[in-house]
Amino acid sequence: MRQTMNFRWWWLGLLLTLLLTSPTLADQNKVRNYNTARQLVWGRLYTDGGFTFYCGEPFEDKTGLNVEHVYPASWMVAFLGCGSRKECRKTSERFNRMEADLHNLLPVRAEIKQARSNFRFAMIKDELREFGECNFERDMDSHVVEPRPVTRGNIARAIFYMHKEYGLPIDSRDVDLLKQWNRDDPPNYNGMRRNNVIEELQGTRNRFIDHPRQVEDLKY
Repeated sequence: MRQTMNFRWWWLGLLLTLLLTSPTLADQNKVRNYNTARQLVWGRLYTDGGFTFYCGEPFEDKTGLNVEHVYPASWMVAFLGCGSRKECRKTSERFNRMEADLHNLLPVRAEIKQARSNFRFAMIKDELREFGECNFERDMDSHVVEPRPVTRGNIARAIFYMHKEYGLPIDSRDVDLLKQWNRDDPPNYNGMRRNNVIEELQGTRNRFIDHPRQVEDLKY
């Protein structure tokens, strides 16, 4: 009898430990729409300015800039089966929360956002500097873009976050490359600080910034 009771207490203790130490993931539900998210990007995440994501250029305000979905909103629309982004906003509360998730939003030059469109990320053989000093290439024939090395891990972890958090698909052609980018460009201080601020704003963390090796355990 005593052994049975001891086992029960051991099991309850193990369960409590798992609950307390395992990251709890659920759709963020504090930032209800993209307009609110944009206000938070400029008003809370980059209050004092910062550096554009793809080009690394310093900025003090949002003039000439836009907010980029690393995992494109059009991919979310296709996954949910809406006819358009506008329709998704009207009919799907979950889409609005996905579209507004701050872990997936970064400041970029407006022309670079337009150039990226919803192209996949890839490695491009020819280093064509179409955007001056900005180390950002695109291949219009293949519909892919290549970002500068110091952004690649951030891109990978944002995409893996959206996959894990919302079940959004990742193109099978991209998985190995994104995993390699996560290894080659680990989280830095700014990424960790941003993760902390976003947790305060929307209540969720990007687990792959806290534990980048967990990317290797993802199943597809």
